Amino acid sequence: MFFYHNLLINYKKLNNFYLFILIPFSLIVISCAGVKNPELERFTFSRQFEQGSKLAPRGGTTTGPEVKLAQYPSIEWKRLREKGISKHERDKRAILAMSGDYRASFEFIETVPFLNEYKMDRPYQSWATERIYVIEDREDFISLQHILVMFFLENSKVEGPAVIKHWRQDWTYEPAGYYEYAGNNKWVLKNIPKQQAMGKWLQEVFHVDDSPRYASIGKWKHTDNFSEWAGNATYRPLPRREFSVRSDYNVLDAVNRHIVLPTSWVHEQENLKLKLDVDGNKEYLAKEIGLNRYDRIAEFDFLSGDEYWEKTEDYWKAVRTEWGRIYDNNTEFVFNPKLENKSLVFKQFDFADKYQGDLPHQQLLQHAEMLIGPHIVK
Repeated sequence: MFFYHNLLINYKKLNNFYLFILIPFSLIVISCAGVKNPELERFTFSRQFEQGSKLAPRGGTTTGPEVKLAQYPSIEWKRLREKGISKHERDKRAILAMSGDYRASFEFIETVPFLNEYKMDRPYQSWATERIYVIEDREDFISLQHILVMFFLENSKVEGPAVIKHWRQDWTYEPAGYYEYAGNNKWVLKNIPKQQAMGKWLQEVFHVDDSPRYASIGKWKHTDNFSEWAGNATYRPLPRREFSVRSDYNVLDAVNRHIVLPTSWVHEQENLKLKLDVDGNKEYLAKEIGLNRYDRIAEFDFLSGDEYWEKTEDYWKAVRTEWGRIYDNNTEFVFNPKLENKSLVFKQFDFADKYQGDLPHQQLLQHAEMLIGPHIVK
């Protein structure tokens, strides 16, 4: 999703984070941020009869300094548990409780093959440290922006930070519709009947370049010690962790669940790996389980992330505005992430890195349109 191993080599040799964002994101996987014991081998599940096989986890290959986990419930959790508030307000507070500072872990493992000849893939594991910002908070809409701030341990020396704008999640109450992925880079507007949307929240997830990733709708459920949201099954493009290693499927048919806890939250995924051709013919390859944990941390230095967002937030706001214009003016479109062997991510991160916060909003809108426009086929 974010880095691959050569990234750290470049960092050590040139000590210039600008080079991080120039690495093609089609080859990216997360770099680890968390202490590992080299004497222990860590596996997500154990597969009976396959011990000694080549199914050891793949993923990040670097480590980061030890972090301090939060020991007590967060202020956001306490607000979520307040008595006497409406269901709608409690839903909002559950979403807002996902903001803050975290050590994140990402784990995926294939559990069920659907074809006799299918060979199970290696599990995937990685780690990161990130701050989740509330960038919009209105009555029926909340937007959360994830920013990675990574420090690395190299020969017992801490190097970094590396700062990268990560994914974004938008939440809309009782939505009228959303763009649904239809496969083959195509997005189609799906209208939601008012009765079907009642009491529900739409979660829309976006790539690091703010292009659409997936969307699903569901209800929040609250108990005394956790709050949970589960969305409907939805298509999504091939995940970035698979770009460089898989070409046998092109769609995830996925169900997402978010569970908010006193000192953490968890993102669960049930993914069906699907090969979908241009005529709509389907072939399911395997089922995958994903478990992403966000554990609150304390006393971690996120200052560089704050500085990055303060400098670039006007530009990324213009990018979001341009995407909103595309949604408003189309009922379907094709988005090509890469043109002439150069990705939209590459172009946007290049500009954001050079941007010094000195351009008026109109110029930023024009620049966003200039970058995104050629990647859209109406």
